[in-house]
Amino acid sequence: MASSLAPKPRPRPAHTTGTTRLAYTPSGARLVTVGSNNTIRLYRTHHDGEPYNIDDCPEQNCAAAAADGFFVVGSEDGTVSVYSVEDTAFEHFLTRTSLPVRDVALSPDAKWCAVASDELTVKVVDTQDNSRVRVLKDHGRPTKHLAFDPKGGLLALACTDGVIYVYSMTADTPELIRKVDGVISPLESDSETSARIAWHPDGRAFAVPTPMHDVQVVSKNDWEKQRAFSNGHLGDITALAWSPNGAMLATAGKDGKLLIWETKTQSVIQKFDYSNVIDIAWHPKDNLLSFTTSDGEVYIYPNLITEQFSAFLQLPRQPAPFIHDPLAEISNNVRRPDANGGKASIPSRPRRDSLGSLDSFLNGDDGYDDGDDFVVDDDGAGYATGTKRALEGGDDAGRPNKRRLLEPTFHEAFQPGSTPWRGNRKYLCLNLIGVIWTVDQDGHNTVTVEFYDHEFHRDFHFTDTFLYDKACLTEHGALFSCPPLNDTPATIFYRPHETWTQRTDWRTELPKGEAVVAMSLSDSFITVTTTANYVRIYTLFGVPYRVYRPKSTPWSPAPAGATTS
Repeated sequence: MASSLAPKPRPRPAHTTGTTRLAYTPSGARLVTVGSNNTIRLYRTHHDGEPYNIDDCPEQNCAAAAADGFFVVGSEDGTVSVYSVEDTAFEHFLTRTSLPVRDVALSPDAKWCAVASDELTVKVVDTQDNSRVRVLKDHGRPTKHLAFDPKGGLLALACTDGVIYVYSMTADTPELIRKVDGVISPLESDSETSARIAWHPDGRAFAVPTPMHDVQVVSKNDWEKQRAFSNGHLGDITALAWSPNGAMLATAGKDGKLLIWETKTQSVIQKFDYSNVIDIAWHPKDNLLSFTTSDGEVYIYPNLITEQFSAFLQLPRQPAPFIHDPLAEISNNVRRPDANGGKASIPSRPRRDSLGSLDSFLNGDDGYDDGDDFVVDDDGAGYATGTKRALEGGDDAGRPNKRRLLEPTFHEAFQPGSTPWRGNRKYLCLNLIGVIWTVDQDGHNTVTVEFYDHEFHRDFHFTDTFLYDKACLTEHGALFSCPPLNDTPATIFYRPHETWTQRTDWRTELPKGEAVVAMSLSDSFITVTTTANYVRIYTLFGVPYRVYRPKSTPWSPAPAGATTS
């Protein structure tokens, strides 16, 4: 962690003591601040002069959202107003609520404005035609914060009951699609403690403060908890914001700390002492962070990120911090070209097209041998010259053949009954006997084996330090395997259910360099396929029974005539 070498900015007394909010326009040309007094201020970026002031506004402004041409301000008197950025003047009232407004949010295209208030409903108003209003009413509690996802298809609400409600905005009638409970704490709508929903720029997750003074990332795909930014603050979090590319996260808390986190490692890279910070905004393009305090002050901090970490701002958009990133898992399965950039090597003896095959039709052939080798130029007369087929290097005119060879697409090996990681949970096996799943506990896993017929066997769970990633389950036992890690080879572990007999569990290691691709368990044998294309068969007592190497790469084993895992 490094301290900032840039000079600290002076506080700008923009508003009177109370709630003070700010927002950058998408271009970054203007910074809008609102507060308890009846003045709105517009600061020009990289300009130290006085800001533009708009005095024609209500008092107790407590929410702001900005587009390039206009910005929206919500007030405690229930009015939501639209102001012009160019003219720095009031334009019109957008909508009105009967209770104080708590937050406003513009959709990415600035066509819709969502308004949160102490009412039990949320209004989503067309910014060009305020007669078009969508009403969200399935949450049933006042909303403290709300935010559109980067594509504008979802609207997430953080309500005072401690539940996050997610609405789909793709249809004319918004639909509640998810309730995310157990992440944020119940809060009063006017509390300085934040429950703000900060969507990551890649749109796959959002971050919210937790009661434990951490920031929790939640996946949009399955609404499961992902990585957390922990052990940074000693008090409640009051503000947070992602950097424009998602490489960093800025947070502020009641402990008087302003922290800059690296997203990839969830570690604090810079720390500052600023009290009473209640709102944070990154400049969309530059190394510039602005924040406001409950004292009505505005800080505009250029070059906040030191030279040591400023390269983070130049990175392309970074991925949200997942425990098991599905995007990375998919990309790791992609078939990549050779390291030297060349095409994949073609076997020296290509397989001849079958009769009536797809290749033969695409190549204009009839599917039969054309008899190239029938005529042999044994007297040197030259009548057999040029009779070689064009498919073997060129056409009749001698031009190279640019026909693209159709390469077969090989099915990736898979383990029956298993699933990818969803948050910190993964199903290792699912069949008609029961289910096995594992939970990532950061350093070890917890494996649970559950049977459908509890009179047949009792459920059990155990602490897994080997990090098993595959499993099989039968009426007689459970089989697990883990991948190699550093100098530890891949391991196979069999645990019989009849532990009261002489049959005990056993564990065996694969040769160095081999990993388990897939495996199966029957009433008599264990079959394991490995990355070395070996098929290894063991008895249920752990005795190696057979090892062989098939001609083709195995996809997935399944025992015949026995219970399949």
